Amino acid sequence: MNKACVAFGTTHLTSADIRGKSVLEVGSRNVNGSLRGHVEGLAPLSYLGVDIQPGPGVDEVCPVDQLLKRFGDNAFEVVFSTEMLEHVRDWRAAVTNLKGVTKPGGILLITTRSQGFGFHGYPFDFWRFETTDMAVLFEDFELLALEPDRSEPGVFLKSRKPAIWNAVPLERYPLYSIILDRRALTVSDTEVRIFRAIYLARVAAARALPAALRRRIRKLLRI
Repeated sequence: MNKACVAFGTTHLTSADIRGKSVLEVGSRNVNGSLRGHVEGLAPLSYLGVDIQPGPGVDEVCPVDQLLKRFGDNAFEVVFSTEMLEHVRDWRAAVTNLKGVTKPGGILLITTRSQGFGFHGYPFDFWRFETTDMAVLFEDFELLALEPDRSEPGVFLKSRKPAIWNAVPLERYPLYSIILDRRALTVSDTEVRIFRAIYLARVAAARALPAALRRRIRKLLRI
């Protein structure tokens, strides 16, 4: 999580949004920064952090595509996810679950990466989202803020679930895949394996280079 992401979260998750509200953070494992301290400082009624694996900031292990099964419809007044969505292979299930567990009138805030941001697997990395994508994918929510990350390729969204929610269809919408280097509806197991093999070969080759070149390549590839 970079400084721009932190700034967006602290600016757009306000006391009016949080105080006395039930809050769910999805992808809460603290890898490189967290909004948890800010949000808990605004006195929510409850705060729950979930992720696919245990670790700092994780109160319960629950994949994003299982949120509705675990918590049910309209379970939280505030739902937020920072730097997680690009890592979910089935992004449609992720978006559907994030929307579904948000109560009508509730806030859904998401930050994620756009095309041009390097591969960064935690534990993997699949998709890139643009502001134009988010406008389409969240046209069934009221958009309160939608802006690019001006420090690195990325996009920030704050939205509100309407009182009467009619979910926008996502099935035929393609996203840019970092695996395929093009827009696609899905990526196959074979395509993922090929990408991983090529990526690992590049990592191995980079490690054989002089230290100065390795540092430059790490910066470019985020390894």
